[in-house]
Amino acid sequence: MALTLLATVAHSQKVRSDEEVARILAIEQLSMQEGGAVRGQVHNKSNRAVREVQLFIRYTWLWEDERNPGKTDPGTSTYHTLKETIQPGARINFTYKPSPPLPKISGGRFDTSVTIAGFTEIIP
Repeated sequence: MALTLLATVAHSQKVRSDEEVARILAIEQLSMQEGGAVRGQVHNKSNRAVREVQLFIRYTWLWEDERNPGKTDPGTSTYHTLKETIQPGARINFTYKPSPPLPKISGGRFDTSVTIAGFTEIIP
């Protein structure tokens, strides 16, 4: 009878501050399109490749009359993960289109923001 032990490699996770993330990744050339589509670039400012960059896209509804808001808040948010590996110093373009598109309603407007929610840093 033989016993075989296989070693597995475990990778630790680290929670980083917004300032640390900003030194590694930046969202650039951000633009909003019809129906809530968002376009931009992610710039890898670090000296290591990154992958599985997760974007947090928030559509905040701002009422025209904040003292008398409507009954239904159409604001929403989502995560969008980029499939590409971003090499050190490189930029990749991204586009996110909500499905269904954001509703066209009166009484306010959407304020859209995109932030880095997470990523995997490739350490050789």
